[in-house]
Amino acid sequence: MKKIIRVTTIPGSIWALLKGQLHFMSNYYEVIGISSKTSDFYKISENEGVRTIPVEMTRTITPLRDLIGLYKLFHIFKKEKPFIVHTHTPKAGTLGMFAAKLAGVPHRLHTVAGLPLLETDGFKRELLNRVEKLTYTSATLILPNSFALKDIIINQNFCKEDKLKVIANGSSNGIDTDHYDLKKVPVESVEKIKNQLKIRTSDTVFLFIGRIVKDKGINELILAFNEITNSHDNVQLILVGYKESDLDPISPESEFLIVNNPKIHEVGNIKDIRPYVALSNVLTFPSYREGFPNVVLQASCMEKPCIVTDINGCNEIIKDNYNGLIIPTKDSMALRDAMLKLHNNPQLTQDLAKNARPNIINKYQRSIVWEELLDLYNNLN
Repeated sequence: MKKIIRVTTIPGSIWALLKGQLHFMSNYYEVIGISSKTSDFYKISENEGVRTIPVEMTRTITPLRDLIGLYKLFHIFKKEKPFIVHTHTPKAGTLGMFAAKLAGVPHRLHTVAGLPLLETDGFKRELLNRVEKLTYTSATLILPNSFALKDIIINQNFCKEDKLKVIANGSSNGIDTDHYDLKKVPVESVEKIKNQLKIRTSDTVFLFIGRIVKDKGINELILAFNEITNSHDNVQLILVGYKESDLDPISPESEFLIVNNPKIHEVGNIKDIRPYVALSNVLTFPSYREGFPNVVLQASCMEKPCIVTDINGCNEIIKDNYNGLIIPTKDSMALRDAMLKLHNNPQLTQDLAKNARPNIINKYQRSIVWEELLDLYNNLN
């Protein structure tokens, strides 16, 4: 049986973002998972049923630790002799692709699920551009997880178009449409949260799911929502996710408003987001950059309209005034107006919601992505 090694910087990118994919592929290939040995590293083998090898990798620029990681990956690839090395996430991509090329791995695939460098400039941007080009040069095939991201890669001159391929209709893993089904969420779990947060039936509940960081548009969201609460009492905002204050902190003003506005509820990282999606009316996702956002897929699959920014991924899942609303990036006033538009028009909200799940079923089911990726693997010579 041919061997595939999948590499990510942190374990959660495998057991959460690529949930089920390695297990599926293990029916056809010997699959090994490589990631940093954090506290949740064991979940890769536990959830996916594949062999794992820890290699320390960081998400920031750490030259000495990166060289050590590169050295370890090279020796693992030389020993294991995989048919394919397939990497995800920026640091794993750079180290994994370069090490795989040095080790003579015949097929080197890297999935691009967003470009953080787009929000940088100056010397750091120049450095990250060079690193990105190294990743693409070392790979034999680049898999952007959205069509617009593919266009961005071409426009940035990171590589030629013939080296790029989007799997299915986009997304790194598709979505489990049976799991993200509104009908399968226990009513008791929804009512419990409503009681805890003092949410009334008459309230319009806006929901954000993701990292509580600047790049996700949290500053604009908090500012927009806070303005709405000055004139509307029957609105609530729930923030689901964890902060990365060391990497991309939100503003002190946003921190103050989160703590002091009683209509804003910061609930932290939640294992099962479905009850929060079920009790909400609208997903607000004003991100600056994405690959192909899972939370927009998940909320749409659960029949919720989404307010998203006009960026790749988001504007591929959401069609303006069909299954959600699309606004400019970094524009709190446009976000406020979109939120008020849905708050003041319950019928429009319902109409958008009706189109949300069918769109996901038709285009983004997990099986569609897995089968096309398997077909790609099988046709590599």
